[in-house]
Amino acid sequence: MSMHWALLIAVAFGSAIGGVARFLIREYLPLWLNVDFPIGTLTVNVIGCLLAGVLMSYWQAVIVSPVFKAAILVGFLGALTTFSSFSVDTLALVQEQNYAKAGFNVFVNMTFSLIAVFFGAWIGGKLAPN
Repeated sequence: MSMHWALLIAVAFGSAIGGVARFLIREYLPLWLNVDFPIGTLTVNVIGCLLAGVLMSYWQAVIVSPVFKAAILVGFLGALTTFSSFSVDTLALVQEQNYAKAGFNVFVNMTFSLIAVFFGAWIGGKLAPN
């Protein structure tokens, strides 16, 4: 099998797992925590950004298969994190005229996701062998 096909299959497999994980977290976390806020989308975005930062930084110091990288970064984390769901959640809050909650949603998603990716990169750097 050529590298091209292996990459495509790896991304598809990772995407399937990431998409299912996002669906479960997005749908059930708000029910479990009993909150009236799109906490599931925020959670997948922050966790995904943290993991992306850790892996990107760590993988700079170790040898990792391009197929495995594609499966995790592009496939799994790409499907787990979701800018479209974040945007739809925000639109729904605006349509409900809940402007404060919509603004808060934008602020926490952008702020925490960026903090998470930088913090993750720092962690990955600390974990990497010298």
